[in-house]
Amino acid sequence: MTVNRHSRRFCWTALALLAAGGCAGREKAAAPRAPYVQTSVAAFGSIEPTERLAGIIAPYQNVAIQSTLAEPATAVYVREGDGVRAGQTLAQLDTADLQSQLQSYLATANSNHANTTRTVYEGSLSIAQAADTLRSDEAAVHQAQQTLQNDQANLARDRNLLGQGYVSQQAVDAQATLVRNDQQAINSANANFAAARSAVQANGSLSGAGLQASAVQQSRAQEEVALAQAQQVRVQIGKAAIVSPIDGVVVNRNLNPGEYPGNRAIFTLQQIDPIYAVLHASSEQIARIVNGAPAAISVPDVSGGRRYAGRVSGVLNQINPGSTDFQVKVQLSNPAGRLRPGMVVQGSVAATAVRGVRVPATAFTDDNHDAVVTVQSDDSVKTVRVAELGSDGTTSVVSGISPGTRVLTNGQTSVGDGERVSLRP
Repeated sequence: MTVNRHSRRFCWTALALLAAGGCAGREKAAAPRAPYVQTSVAAFGSIEPTERLAGIIAPYQNVAIQSTLAEPATAVYVREGDGVRAGQTLAQLDTADLQSQLQSYLATANSNHANTTRTVYEGSLSIAQAADTLRSDEAAVHQAQQTLQNDQANLARDRNLLGQGYVSQQAVDAQATLVRNDQQAINSANANFAAARSAVQANGSLSGAGLQASAVQQSRAQEEVALAQAQQVRVQIGKAAIVSPIDGVVVNRNLNPGEYPGNRAIFTLQQIDPIYAVLHASSEQIARIVNGAPAAISVPDVSGGRRYAGRVSGVLNQINPGSTDFQVKVQLSNPAGRLRPGMVVQGSVAATAVRGVRVPATAFTDDNHDAVVTVQSDDSVKTVRVAELGSDGTTSVVSGISPGTRVLTNGQTSVGDGERVSLRP
């Protein structure tokens, strides 16, 4: 009896252990808890997207310097790679021939000036003499008129006396002849007076119109021609000093001492402050870029990847007819000259604002940005196709989902369609 009680106790203990082991096994086989995910609720709003474009650095302007002078260079002061300032002398051409021409023209101008002075004096004398002659001829006319009047009166008296028998016919005839001579004298005096008056009118005055004034003007014109020729030579002498029109860098020197400039470009300069980043864009990208938009330019080849801030100064049309390659020019400040033409750059250009449904830029399932993972009402997930309308790097505006839709913040989380998730508290 004692043995049996011990046996039964052992059996019940064994059954209890087996039961406990079975329950533990069932707990381990239970379904795993749904994974936690970070989500965001899509909301309607706007963003200022950025377009990421690649391009190169280009100079603000290229200046090719030529010279029209046929004179050899006496000195060249710069080399390729030198920085220059506006107004700095780059080279000097010989001016010996031009200096000789200048002295010749100045001597001619002095001679013409002396001739002008003489012409003024001669004109003044001619005007004064013509005025004196006019006054003299006018007096002669008055005198002839008085003589005629006197002789006519005497003729009238003689004819009265002839009728009374006091004078002879011969005396009357002589007096009549004298009257006719007086009339001829008046005609002659009037002719002389008219000629003198015409001379005065023709001479005019030195300060107005007239023959003498024209002679003075002609002499002065010859003097001015010589002075103009001298000034032209002075300008050519000034051009003999080849100066830089800009602050920039010498990228090409094609002149040595003793050489003639010819028709070639003797220097090529590049202005690099400010400077351009010329970015390439598609038609879709430039449709959202306007002049004056802010831009950030980075230079991968430069140590540290320094970023430069600038603004869009021009959106250029297609480079080649029929292509879809457009250019966006961003003007940058480059006082230290770190940016050099030809450097490859990456640019982020602010585009016009876009309104729509906003989601995190990390919500897309891949780099194509054409799908996001949404959370359904039963906490299951579903991949939905969308179209990205714009992005500012952290937030994107899409079409294809409605405001209020819950999306996974990390669209590349390893969950499949239909799988349930737990929302991270």
